Amino acid sequence: MSTGLPEAWPRLLGDVGGSNARFALETGPGVIEDILTLPTARYPTLEDALRDYLAQTGARRVAHAAIGIANPLNGDRVTMTNCHWSFSIEAARRALGLSTLLLLNDFTALALALPKLPAKELMQIGGGAPRPDSPLALIGPGTGLGVSALVPHPGGWRALAGEGGHVSFAPQDERESAVWRYAAARFGHVSAERLLSGPGISLIHQALCERDGEDDAPREPSWISAQGLAGRDARCRETLEIFCCALGSAAGNLALTLGARGGVYIGGGIVPRLSGFFEQSPFRRRFEDKGRMSGYLADIPVYLITSAYPALQGVAAYLADHLAPRSDPSPVDVSTSPRGGSAGDMHA
Repeated sequence: MSTGLPEAWPRLLGDVGGSNARFALETGPGVIEDILTLPTARYPTLEDALRDYLAQTGARRVAHAAIGIANPLNGDRVTMTNCHWSFSIEAARRALGLSTLLLLNDFTALALALPKLPAKELMQIGGGAPRPDSPLALIGPGTGLGVSALVPHPGGWRALAGEGGHVSFAPQDERESAVWRYAAARFGHVSAERLLSGPGISLIHQALCERDGEDDAPREPSWISAQGLAGRDARCRETLEIFCCALGSAAGNLALTLGARGGVYIGGGIVPRLSGFFEQSPFRRRFEDKGRMSGYLADIPVYLITSAYPALQGVAAYLADHLAPRSDPSPVDVSTSPRGGSAGDMHA
């Protein structure tokens, strides 16, 4: 049974994406150490990755663990969308000898970390000052597209859980319409994630190659980004421009939907690598390009998260809240929708 005692340290924290899993030990309240990044392709199962992490760090017995994971959560069974791992949360808890194993969506975890991020790890891109007691929106391209938010709640914040990365992509000009037609011919429904992700960068580039009557064989997103950022290839640079435009439109839609006057935060692994280009890209113009609501959006600040491991703070807060004895619901509880962490929590 989870004791919730303050001396129950260290606690195991995780942030698992489609390509990499980041693990750490919280050795005291807010003290996060021994961070390691392990490629998911190297391990047959989550258990294997966790065992290797604990072996590498030489950790003594860990009783309590929480993991943010890039996947919807709905009950005990988890089959990852962008990774080969499939497992039972309860079976993993038992196999690892844990008293507590909590899972929550990785962007729910990142949302919970937003109030804790220091100003030096945020780069503001346009807008004014954030309004207090207003929702915070979060969007981030990586292996997929994560979306979440924090809304004010008595005594703190409540994280929203959803599948916003899979809303329909809406092209805004003929160039984007050509990309949409190319993607629709291959996949049918074209979600925002189809374009706003690592694979999406490759897909946009392929669409532009077909438009120009050239071979549309896929290229690695890292190659496309490097060529575009260096100015060595006009099509690669156009790919990055379309990516930033589409992200601006998606972020603006999210801000309008949530009334996110507290700010829009950009996470994920892709945009920080575009630093220098992204700030000068059409992103901000497209963020504000909403007709009668352009003035509303012009005031909303956008922050690029530059922290190395920001989600781990949110995972730690979620686990601490779970273990803390109390009689009232916590202000950091997430929604119990299928993507919410509480639907996937399993503990002794």
